[in-house]
Amino acid sequence: MSISAAFFAQAQDVSIIRNTADVYSNGPMVGSSKFNAMAGANGALGGDASSLLTNPAGLGVAISGEVSGTLSISGNKNKSTWAGSTIDYSKTNTDLGNIGAVMAFPLMTETGWKFINIGINYSNQSLDNYIESPGSSDVIKDFSDKTSASLAGHAYNRYGNLSKTSFGVGANYNHNLYIGAGFNFFNASIDQYDTAAFKSLSDGSLEYFDRQNTPFTERSSGFSASLGVIGKLSPNFRIGGAIETPTFWRIDRAYNFYNDPTYGDGTGGEIRDLTTPLKATVSAAFVASKNFSLNVDYTLGLTRPKYKVNSGADLELNSFFKDNYKNVSEVRIGAEYRVQQFRLRGGYSYASNPFDAMTVSQVNPDASTEDRSYNNMMLNNRNLASLGIGYDFKAFYIDASYQYITSTYSNPFLRGINTGDPATDTAYYSPYNNTTNTPGRIMSSDYFAVSEVKNNRNNFFITLGWKF
Repeated sequence: MSISAAFFAQAQDVSIIRNTADVYSNGPMVGSSKFNAMAGANGALGGDASSLLTNPAGLGVAISGEVSGTLSISGNKNKSTWAGSTIDYSKTNTDLGNIGAVMAFPLMTETGWKFINIGINYSNQSLDNYIESPGSSDVIKDFSDKTSASLAGHAYNRYGNLSKTSFGVGANYNHNLYIGAGFNFFNASIDQYDTAAFKSLSDGSLEYFDRQNTPFTERSSGFSASLGVIGKLSPNFRIGGAIETPTFWRIDRAYNFYNDPTYGDGTGGEIRDLTTPLKATVSAAFVASKNFSLNVDYTLGLTRPKYKVNSGADLELNSFFKDNYKNVSEVRIGAEYRVQQFRLRGGYSYASNPFDAMTVSQVNPDASTEDRSYNNMMLNNRNLASLGIGYDFKAFYIDASYQYITSTYSNPFLRGINTGDPATDTAYYSPYNNTTNTPGRIMSSDYFAVSEVKNNRNNFFITLGWKF
């Protein structure tokens, strides 16, 4: 259970692996405040447009029209520890997190079909993330010009947004069986950086090195479809099931390259096609009365990410995911209690680590080296706790919710090999210095450094809605 050495010899980097699993394989799950307060658990309850995020059959549960908008305030904090030092990062983004609408159409027929409902849902989340790891004065690089510098630190920096727009239809048969289908359109915008800093031993100046083929930008679009069903076993118990096809992504990339024997330093571009996992969700709900409901969802990824092979880099990516990726599962539990017009809600979810244990060759803060195994490399399991309140004014309502999300993982950085071949070069490069008229320099390393990152997210949501 080890990372393929050949993979890291190719022109790939940790951020591409992380983004494939964390961004492209996980659509945004920002719904209404009610949805968020219940940790996204509504697969057998349904009733509003957020159902399109889990089970489109939930559209058929609605018996009136509804439109809502949700303001999202998301806080992200990272604590990266290495060499006995810790660097904190925090950022808050305020954005339109969700818009949803359901139009309910009663069927005046003598058959069992009661409603045909149409829904639309827009979900949006920030991808901004900054992981800065400390350096060590004992980890020293000797450059070809006879100068030396110590590792001053490293940073992965990502900016962007991920959105999902869903259109669906749901049907109600005799208030006992609900079916639905949805079409999902994704858009992602990513600007990614991978930078190492070194401090000169002679004059203390800092020099910054960008990894080969970084910074890079990706502007991507994707499509998936979903089908779902909800059935009442009794007036108090419901079960549901849904399946979402793989998301088919077209990724338009642009990147910086360095030290090419023909072109020197410059920019390049490519288009990648990615297919992310097929997902299935099963749900169960208990509705004790009009005042209390409880829902449990279980979602499992049934396949692994796969790139269309246009180059050796795509082959290496697919080989990595074949050897190290495991099916991701998520459990979501949510409950709502009503006291007249007041609503009290809470939830919890757990998502598993997408990767198996991995062994890497690493440099330690004291400059010693070793092979070490990690069971939380690059990403790890995620815990989410949520709560919320609401008030129903009959035609209008207002809801608020809060989510606390935690994850701790090992963060590999620094490794890069100067092979002399543009197709396999992964080293770090500093730019040409116009002030001193000196060429850029190459930093290569056969080893990773691995910091520990503790990530905490505090998300707040406010929803205003109208029923008609």
